[in-house]
Amino acid sequence: MRQRAEDGGQRTEDGGRRTEDGRQRAVMSDRIRSFKDLRVYQKAFFLQQKIFEISKGFPKEELYSLIDQIRRSSRSIGANLAEAWHKRRYVAHFVSKLSDSDGEQAETQHWLDTALACKYISENVHKNLMNQCMEIGRMLGKMMANPEPFCKHS
Repeated sequence: MRQRAEDGGQRTEDGGRRTEDGRQRAVMSDRIRSFKDLRVYQKAFFLQQKIFEISKGFPKEELYSLIDQIRRSSRSIGANLAEAWHKRRYVAHFVSKLSDSDGEQAETQHWLDTALACKYISENVHKNLMNQCMEIGRMLGKMMANPEPFCKHS
């Protein structure tokens, strides 16, 4: 039986992984030593930085409302992933923090919709950022559905 791994590869019965072309990969513990090694974290960090740059162009009257909110929610995606990684000894805690991360991702989508409605961003920028959010959401969903490969075993 094979399962999909967070990075899209397949996990074999012995805990190793195979790439799409069938080559053997190292087990996850050999490859992912920190939350910073998770592709989903890297994508979340890239998204937060992109939103930071784009929101610099929003009107100053939005500083304590939209700008603050969209920056906070986008930054919380990665922050909750980091916390989840350090709580992975307990599957329920790990999944709970992943769920928090996914909630922040959904909130970020709301603020992106607001920015589009207010005409602070173009439809093209909105579509690109929403696609990034949805990709992160899918990755988090897969991790929540199959958390055991990420969790420490006592």
